[in-house]
Amino acid sequence: MSDKENYPKWVEEGEVTYMPSNDERIFALLIYLLSFPFPILGPLIIWLVKKDESQFVHFHGKAYFNFFISYAIYGIISTILILLLIGFLFLWILGIAAVIFTIIAAVKSYNGEEYRIPFSFRFFG
Repeated sequence: MSDKENYPKWVEEGEVTYMPSNDERIFALLIYLLSFPFPILGPLIIWLVKKDESQFVHFHGKAYFNFFISYAIYGIISTILILLLIGFLFLWILGIAAVIFTIIAAVKSYNGEEYRIPFSFRFFG
């Protein structure tokens, strides 16, 4: 068994197409890592610059912004629900979930895996 068989493979539409290069994995990782200090600008710059060069980075850019928009909507709903006092709980859960899912997505992207963050709507394909 060769070493390449031990690595995760990039899968699109049921076919193994290729293993993302180290640069692609790092750029996908940076989409998630830069989202902590720069939630919109950092990931957007990487995605716009690299989306035509790498389908792997393009996938993770779309996945991140689907997640960001979805969780922003959940945040707005939770803020409105503060009037009913249940919104405080939802905001805490939402914040913790967002951090955890972002870390999981960063690790999965660096491992060369596709990962769709749970509870994200697909606004961008």
